[in-house]
Amino acid sequence: MSTMHYKGYEAVIEFDEDADLFHGEVINLRDVITFQGTSSSELKQSFAESIDDYLAFCAERGEDPEKPFSGQFVVRTEPLLHKEISSAARRAGVSLNKWVVTTLERSIR
Repeated sequence: MSTMHYKGYEAVIEFDEDADLFHGEVINLRDVITFQGTSSSELKQSFAESIDDYLAFCAERGEDPEKPFSGQFVVRTEPLLHKEISSAARRAGVSLNKWVVTTLERSIR
């Protein structure tokens, strides 16, 4: 899957062979923003217009647009795993939060 970025928003792109059309969806929001195009330039323009429309819509309503991500999320796990990662963090001499962040960073790079 390909990705595109605009004003801090990220979208994934898929190609529909039957329709001969590119579809995109913004993935770093809870709000749903989709767009489409028949060429890469049309797709880029449609993506930018969709984001700009979203931002304008929020401004018209007097609402702050949803930020791509706050940097916080809740993880639920089994108690034994919680205990093990807490112990691993203490052995490493860091907070549980820092240990989890470091481990997640390593897993995506």
